[in-house]
Amino acid sequence: MLVVFYLFLAGAIVFEVFGATMLKLSHGFTKFMPAIGVIVGYTIAFYLLSKALEVLPLGLAYATWSGVGTILTVIIGALLFKEKVNRYAILGVAILIAGIVMLNLS
Repeated sequence: MLVVFYLFLAGAIVFEVFGATMLKLSHGFTKFMPAIGVIVGYTIAFYLLSKALEVLPLGLAYATWSGVGTILTVIIGALLFKEKVNRYAILGVAILIAGIVMLNLS
């Protein structure tokens, strides 16, 4: 049963990253379809996060949601938008991963 709430959390992360990607593509909400994607992505993300929070602890769920979302957003930025990722960014991602793992182990 607990796995369902982690699936809600995973879905929330995916839709948050989708929403952030659409935010970049919307060019300040001047492009209609990406702007709709922002609204849809974040609406679903927050709904799924709220479902995950019915069982999962707030600190663990939110830290995982924001941390994994940040990591995936960095990857999307590098792959899709050709944003540079230097050694400090890689170190930051590694620290985020370590923190998320430690939180989930506690």
